[in-house]
Amino acid sequence: MINIKTKEEIKIMQEGGRILAKVLKELLGNIKPGVSELEIDKLAEKLILQNGAEPGFKKVAGYNFSICVSTNDVVVHGIPTDYKFKERDVIGIDCGVFYKGFHTDMAETILVSNSKSQITNPKVDKFLETGKRALNAGIKKAKAGNRVGDISKTIQGIVEGAGYSVVKSLVGHGVGRELHEEPEVPGYLAVKVEKTPKLTEGMTIAIEVIYNMGKDEVIYKDDDGWTISSGDGSLSGLFERSIAITENGPLVLTK
Repeated sequence: MINIKTKEEIKIMQEGGRILAKVLKELLGNIKPGVSELEIDKLAEKLILQNGAEPGFKKVAGYNFSICVSTNDVVVHGIPTDYKFKERDVIGIDCGVFYKGFHTDMAETILVSNSKSQITNPKVDKFLETGKRALNAGIKKAKAGNRVGDISKTIQGIVEGAGYSVVKSLVGHGVGRELHEEPEVPGYLAVKVEKTPKLTEGMTIAIEVIYNMGKDEVIYKDDDGWTISSGDGSLSGLFERSIAITENGPLVLTK
């Protein structure tokens, strides 16, 4: 069942989303060569608690961290380790906040560089720009009267049009009182658009662009039961925002 939120509940989610966006921005700013994944995780918990919220991911059964870290070929659900970031690493940070009874969820992927060198990598830059563009285009489709498939088709067209692969075994989702709610929001179109759930005012969803530079197959890595990586070892990217469907169009809650 799809849980419809009241305007008051959406305002609460927007407050939580602002906290999450602020925290994630600070986390990304602290990712530098020599800093470890665990240090970023500890910083995330500290910042979330300081802002009057709780780490949403710690409410997932069996998960004991505030973030998931996608380092290079890791696609999603990467458990933070003592690995220290290096220049040219591609790092995705997925983070969630639980605030006044509601979850918000957000992710961003960046290229690690030394503040002095400000390195660039045209191949990686294009890869990450494509994910951001797909996410923004998908968000624009999140309007009442459209369908989930309109979002899915848009994301898939941009990602695959650039020569990359949408990971089809992992999808976006509804978000609210639970971190993962109905409906599923795939980044690809598996059925006709009209057969996918209709978007209505009051729905809150987490739109995710989950994609690989190589093929779309994924595997579990490191036998930890969580970390999922690209099957061919290629770089992976993850971009996510929590969105509310409103009478005035898509409202980005994590902004």
